[in-house]
Amino acid sequence: MTTGAPTDEIALDALLSAPDEDTINALASLPGDVLILGAGGKMGPTVARMARRAIADPSRRVIAVSRFTDATAAAALHAHGVETIRADLADPAAVAALPHAPNVLWMAGQKFGATGDPVGTWTQNVVASALAAQRFAGARIVCFSTGNVYGRQAVAHGGAREHDALVPDGEYAASCIGRERVFESIARRTRTPLLLYRLFYACDLRYGVVTDIAHKVLHGVPVVLDTAFVNVIWQGDANRLALRALTQTTVPAIDAPVALNVTGAIVAVREIAERVGAIAGVSPVFTGAARDDALVANTERLAERLPYRALPLDTLCDWAVRWIRGGGRLLNKPTKFEVRDGRY
Repeated sequence: MTTGAPTDEIALDALLSAPDEDTINALASLPGDVLILGAGGKMGPTVARMARRAIADPSRRVIAVSRFTDATAAAALHAHGVETIRADLADPAAVAALPHAPNVLWMAGQKFGATGDPVGTWTQNVVASALAAQRFAGARIVCFSTGNVYGRQAVAHGGAREHDALVPDGEYAASCIGRERVFESIARRTRTPLLLYRLFYACDLRYGVVTDIAHKVLHGVPVVLDTAFVNVIWQGDANRLALRALTQTTVPAIDAPVALNVTGAIVAVREIAERVGAIAGVSPVFTGAARDDALVANTERLAERLPYRALPLDTLCDWAVRWIRGGGRLLNKPTKFEVRDGRY
């Protein structure tokens, strides 16, 4: 399937920010403004644009908050009807000055460079989270998290489930558990509806595990098979699910998980490489020996609570090949899915 393959960043961002009927209906059912905190990252701008496109009522505000060190990012959001606020979310005074909204997405955090900047990682992932959880108590909050909180486990078990024990593999994962614990603690005390949005392996054509693998296949670089399995989800699907997740927030209880694994099916790394190779007309090169454990998720709870029609893997592989061969911009931020020591 190649219909609709984006050929430039304007088309790509338009595709990533396109709401479906389920997203439109979800936001229509939730009154009030939408506040997106940490909206300047890889995913935030298209989530903000999608929210604006999905909400028909112009009196309802969509507000994106970030440091916005790149002024063009804020200007682009303004051009699409999204209000922007420049703020350091680790600064108590800045957080206290933010407007309240009944619908909040917390997308702030630090991953890349965590090993070289542990203090910054804990500041962004835990200290800032505590400020936000307290400031926006009472709102519906979707807190972005990660599958790294589970650690690797046997693939044969079918992937981590939301009630599984959290076992941090490295300082980044530990700080992400800290973020979750802070949000859940404050949400319990303040009776705040919360959902921990554990996102695995989102793929934009500018980055993501499919792009990482496709780039290696197209350039004759060996694909490492030590980590033999991943989950794959198109970022457009993840964006829609993030906004729909506002309907799934609940006040945390001790005996019920408030987390949701958000990703697609478990796929073999070799299969992705071979699909890319078949589309591109090249033979992948492999190295390493497949291990029987990986950081993968079970998505039965997602299918039950937020069913969706995923972008097919063949389509994503095809788009990645076209994007790279067409000279599409890459963020050069590898997913590091091969990393097995928790050092990101």
